Amino acid sequence: MKKIVYFAFAVFLTACSTVPLTNRQQFTAIPSSEMLSLSNENYDTVLKESTLSKNTSYKNAVTRVGKRISSAVEEYLHQIGRGELINGYEWEFNVIQDETMNAWCMPGGKIAFYEGIMPICKDDAGIAVVMAHEVAHAVARHSNERLTQQMALQMGGMALSQAMEEKREETHNLVMTAFGVGTQLGVILPYSRSHESEADELGLYFMAMAGYNPTEAPLFWERMKSEGQSGGPEFLSTHPNPENRISNLEKIMPKALEYYKNNKK
Repeated sequence: MKKIVYFAFAVFLTACSTVPLTNRQQFTAIPSSEMLSLSNENYDTVLKESTLSKNTSYKNAVTRVGKRISSAVEEYLHQIGRGELINGYEWEFNVIQDETMNAWCMPGGKIAFYEGIMPICKDDAGIAVVMAHEVAHAVARHSNERLTQQMALQMGGMALSQAMEEKREETHNLVMTAFGVGTQLGVILPYSRSHESEADELGLYFMAMAGYNPTEAPLFWERMKSEGQSGGPEFLSTHPNPENRISNLEKIMPKALEYYKNNKK
C-alpha cells in the first residue's frame, strides 16, 4: 500500500509545474509526446477539412509575425532554462478561409488564423496581439491542463492511450475541446477565464519580446469590442469581459513596456 501511495505522490510531483512569468502552479499529467502527436494529427485533419485562404497578403503577414514571435519566445524560454516547454515544436502558420473572428494554436506550435479576424487585426501589430496570445496558450500548456482535468472527470482517470483505443470518438472530442478547436470548421471552444487572462498576460510580454508595441493590445480589444464580440456579462461567459480584459492589460503594461524597450526593433 505504501508503495502505491509513494508512486502516486511521485506522479503528482512529476505532473506539477509552474507557468513561466506568471509562476502559477498547474497539474499537467498527459505526456508531452502524446500531446504533440495528437496535435499533429488533428491539425492535419482540420486543414484537410478546411479551405485555406487564397489571400496572399493575409498568409504572408501571419507567417511573418508568427516567425518573429515564435523566435522571440524560443530565445526567452531557453534563456530562463525552460526550453523543455517547446521541445518538439515545429511551428506552422496557416490562414483558413472562414469569417470566424478567431485564431488558435495547438501544442507543437500548430497555428491557424481565420480570415474573419484579419480586418480586426488590421496590421502586423494587431496580428501580433492575437498570435502572441494563442502562442501563450500553448507555452502555458493550457491544453494539457484541461485535458488532464477532463480525462479525470469524464474518463475516470483512464490513460489517454487507452481511452483513444476504447472510446475514440468521445476522447477525440475531449482533445479538440482541450485544444480550443471545435470538431466543425468555425466552431471555437473557449478556454476558461483564468486561462484566457493568463494568455493575455503572457501574450503581452511575448509580443513585446518580439519587438511589437504592447500598447497595441488594448486597441485590438477595443476593435473586437466594437464588433460585438463581448458575449454578454462576464459571469455568463468563459471569456473575460472586454472592459475587464483591457483594464487588466493596462495594469501589467509597465512590465510589458520594459520588455519592449529592451527588444525594440
